[in-house]
This record gives sequence, structure tokens and C-alpha cells, in this order.
Amino acid sequence: MPRLRWVIIAAFALLLFFIAVTVYSFEFKKLTHLKYALTESSAKLAEKERNVRNFREKVAFYKTDEGIAHLAREQYNLAFPAERVYTIERASSK
Repeated sequence: MPRLRWVIIAAFALLLFFIAVTVYSFEFKKLTHLKYALTESSAKLAEKERNVRNFREKVAFYKTDEGIAHLAREQYNLAFPAERVYTIERASSK
């Protein structure tokens, strides 16, 4: 029959083993969650960088004379003095 001392040592070692496995599993779950969050944040950052690049290109375009003319034509329906403006009206469906 095993001595009581060896039973206590074995129980203590088993307890330490289960504690280590539990801590490892929690840390592994945290690590997995952090990797997912990092991937998601990287994707959002890349999207934001593309948006900033597009806006900077638009700002650079609209600072030019050609950009100002384009903006005036599109948003304010303006034309140069020598230009003719044609409007196309649809016939009613009735």
C-alpha cells in the first residue's frame, strides 16, 4: 500500500498539472481572440488608408483649374460663356 506522503505528493502534482492546463487554455483563447482583433483592425486600417488616399487625390484634383471647372459643371450646372447647354427631356410614359 502506498504511503500517505506519496499519495499527497501525487495529488498535489495532479492539482498543479490541471491548474497549468487551465491557465494555458485561457491564455490560448485570449491569444486567438487578440489575433482575430489584430486582423480585423489591420483590415480597417487598410480601408481607412485607401479612403484617405482617395480624398487626397480628390482634393489635389479640385485645387486645379480643371477640377474647379468640373465641380462647377457637375454640382452647379454652370457652363463657359461660349458653350451651349442642351437638356434632354424624356417623354412621358402615358
